[in-house]
Amino acid sequence: MSKQTDLTTLSDSALIALFMRARNGHTAEQRATYALDEIGTLRKLLANDQRDDDRLSRTERTQLQAALELARRYTFETMSSRDVMSSPRDVREYLSLKLSGLEHEVFAAIFLDNRHRVIEYSELFTGTIDSAAVYPREIVKHCLSRNAAAVIFAHNHPSGQSAPSDTDVRLTRKLTDALSLIDVRVLDHLVIGAGCITSLAERGLM
Repeated sequence: MSKQTDLTTLSDSALIALFMRARNGHTAEQRATYALDEIGTLRKLLANDQRDDDRLSRTERTQLQAALELARRYTFETMSSRDVMSSPRDVREYLSLKLSGLEHEVFAAIFLDNRHRVIEYSELFTGTIDSAAVYPREIVKHCLSRNAAAVIFAHNHPSGQSAPSDTDVRLTRKLTDALSLIDVRVLDHLVIGAGCITSLAERGLM
């Protein structure tokens, strides 16, 4: 019996090739390498439309998207099973899976109970390539309807940079002040870039 492959040692193209077949005279790994080179990133490859093309068949893309969704659900389940403040790595992995690589800005939140267990993850506002309008009143209403005791905010930077802007800092402080009036704590605001995450709490910007 052959030894089980250590999947962590495989390249992105080798992992993608596991879901692909030889086609038009090219091996699965050749096709996977071509697809990544053509599109640029794994997320963009998976987000591409559902039609068959030279890169991926509809079935292959669906299988890859299913694998990604399983990863999201596994990470969410792991994160939700305990106090999120004891598992910041799980929180960051989940938010990165959800938000990194998007071509538009999304402002999201993880709502928590008084033991810092997850009530809900919600993508609250969607914007353009470099901004998303955020309305504190709507966030207050969301916290009250979920009976949240704390919240972690997150948004992505489509540019790939995770450095918070002055606007990000001002918004975080505005939200913190608004939510303090209903006894909801803002634990952090994470900015998601390409392969990097910045915590405003760790930087002392809240």
